[in-house]
Amino acid sequence: MRQISSNVMDGDERCPHRSLFRAMGYIDREMRQPIIGVANAANEIIPGHIHLDKITEAVKAGIRMAGGTPVTFGVIGVCDGIAMNHTGMKYSLCSRELIADSVEVMARAHGFDGLALVTNCDKITPGMLMVAGRLNIPSILVSGGPMLAGQLDGETLDLVTLFAEIPRAVSGEIDPERWKAMENAACPTAGSCAGMFTANSMNCLSEALGLALPGNGTIPAVYGARIALAKQAGIRIVEMLSEDRLPDKIMTRAAFENAIALDMAFGGSTNTALHLPAIANEVGIELPMQVFNDIAARVPHVCSMSPGGPHHLEDLYRAGGVQPILKMLADRGLLHNDEPTVTGNTVAENCADAEVKDSTVIRPFDDPYHKTGGLAVLFGNLAPDGAIVKESAVAPEMLNHAGPARIFDSEPEAARAIIDRTIRKGDVLVIRYEGPKGGPGMQEMLTPTASIKGIGLDKDVALITDGRFSGGTSGASIGHVSPEAMEGGPIALLRDGDTIEIDIPGRSLNVRISESEMETRRKAWSPPAPKIDSGYLGRYARQVCSGSTGAVVR
Repeated sequence: MRQISSNVMDGDERCPHRSLFRAMGYIDREMRQPIIGVANAANEIIPGHIHLDKITEAVKAGIRMAGGTPVTFGVIGVCDGIAMNHTGMKYSLCSRELIADSVEVMARAHGFDGLALVTNCDKITPGMLMVAGRLNIPSILVSGGPMLAGQLDGETLDLVTLFAEIPRAVSGEIDPERWKAMENAACPTAGSCAGMFTANSMNCLSEALGLALPGNGTIPAVYGARIALAKQAGIRIVEMLSEDRLPDKIMTRAAFENAIALDMAFGGSTNTALHLPAIANEVGIELPMQVFNDIAARVPHVCSMSPGGPHHLEDLYRAGGVQPILKMLADRGLLHNDEPTVTGNTVAENCADAEVKDSTVIRPFDDPYHKTGGLAVLFGNLAPDGAIVKESAVAPEMLNHAGPARIFDSEPEAARAIIDRTIRKGDVLVIRYEGPKGGPGMQEMLTPTASIKGIGLDKDVALITDGRFSGGTSGASIGHVSPEAMEGGPIALLRDGDTIEIDIPGRSLNVRISESEMETRRKAWSPPAPKIDSGYLGRYARQVCSGSTGAVVR
């Protein structure tokens, strides 16, 4: 089963290499076995990663049981919640590339035969999936699982609850003792934040994509079943070596379409429209934005998860996880059934015996929350290359909206205006120069979107941006507007008072000005000075591509 590691371990000329392994206590048997790199993203700054050392130990136990030798190394990660609404958020999306690059370096430099990718939160999971495709050696993704939702006085809450209540807390409408109690209750356990936010969306989609075992996305972080799943993953990665089960045979165009179908059915984060194309790019597959609309038109939205609905990941787990949803898709001819997965079975075989255990959490396809999928891509003279919105989390009143533009050239500027309540009903807030190049880093904007909801204007105010939103965002929040302002996209040419027309069912986003006026403004426009032009962010801004193509780095 050993292939790559034999180049490191075998023969007289590799005596010095083996000596270095002996310095660490490895024995002959370990050096004769397949070497499995275990990318451990554990750290003490991300709640979803605080327990990953235990998950990693379980993966290593499985590898040893199957006759492999695990070799652990560290991986960085950013907590989007802690980085939110300050300079730190500029580093979140671009960390995805660093994660992929660092795992590539470790795997290639040391001749690993396979990879177990221990991950959980927002950009770490996509980065891990990207490098699996890039390296194309046997790989399996193992997540740390979701956090349990918080409970306070009989009410369920999560991280997004706190962000939504910031304006009321700042204005004194929430008693300080109550605010402290909410702080103490909202995030009660280790794990990725409890709603169908970006981390949980991607960990669930990895099951449909075929790179993770069933249960990867929904088993709560604090359950014993999570440890058991990690051991099974460790066993499987060693078995995969003899099966020639490589990522490029698993992550096919059909597999990505399966992932998007699941995404539409459970109403995942808008960030999946950044990450899935970036992952696909690593295996040579183009995944244009229109594909999301095409699949959404066929797949109904059957789960109402936080932030758009009342349920959390623990509810979805009790209802059977994502495998019953995949079976529903398969039964309706909406799944490519024969796609291989890391289990050794096809995606349809994995879910063949799955059952919906709670139809209030997973509705039947003939009684969905919405007849079309949870995400929508909008096009028009304001977004020629597309923009994205979580349609399942938009109030019916805001599916069609026209209103005057209120222009902000940064996220903090807009957030302060919302918290200070200087916006008006009917406004369309425009936050620009926050795209991949302009931000730089395309920072996530949970503070303004949650604050709009918190002051009760989510049914009256829309927000559009060339930046991106948290998986916890709800309301008429339209992101990834492409081309971005820094590249001279139409969003850069807007002025206060321009009428913006949003038609989510019609998949359009337009500004009510003539093409001749647009051209006049375009000729007068020049890009502002970069906000950051040094260090990693400076390099990233010079190399990153449009959000419409996954913000990949060329």
